[in-house]
Amino acid sequence: MGELLNSPGNYSNLICYKKTEIIYRITFFFCEHFLRKGDRTIDQMVQAARSGKQNIIEGCAASATSSETEIKLINVAKASLKELLEDYEDFIKTRGFSKWEKGSKEYEYMRKLGGTNASASFIMEIVKTRPPETIANMAIILLNQTDYLLHRLLENLEKRFLTEGGFREKMTRLRKKHRGDTF
Repeated sequence: MGELLNSPGNYSNLICYKKTEIIYRITFFFCEHFLRKGDRTIDQMVQAARSGKQNIIEGCAASATSSETEIKLINVAKASLKELLEDYEDFIKTRGFSKWEKGSKEYEYMRKLGGTNASASFIMEIVKTRPPETIANMAIILLNQTDYLLHRLLENLEKRFLTEGGFREKMTRLRKKHRGDTF
């Protein structure tokens, strides 16, 4: 692209996006297998997982012309995933299951697995053989990791905005440069 338009961000290279693909697949499977048909929570959880993934895509696409829109949409993705995190935590609490504690064998294994570039297919093979309590805990760990990554992404977007400015500022600089303005 030219000097004015940034090339839109390649969302598929973002680790946080890859994690949201896994989270979406886990959530869809979880809701389909462990929640009662007709339960409103199914739609809410699936839509929150989808929103987390899709808003990253939309935010990256908007980045070419609007830092503000990009930041807002990435934040919407983060908020949707926080809502989903609460749904998984509620599932564990309301059914009397145990949430994995930091330092436990299960927690540390999943944290490590979530920190790798494990494919969605690989993780789904594990998910398909586990009970709902385990799947919910796996999702919670992935959601917390993704939340951290989205927080870091938002910090980087803020820094980029502060150093480079927004689209209008870029337009003004380029127009002045084109006219030969010195101020």
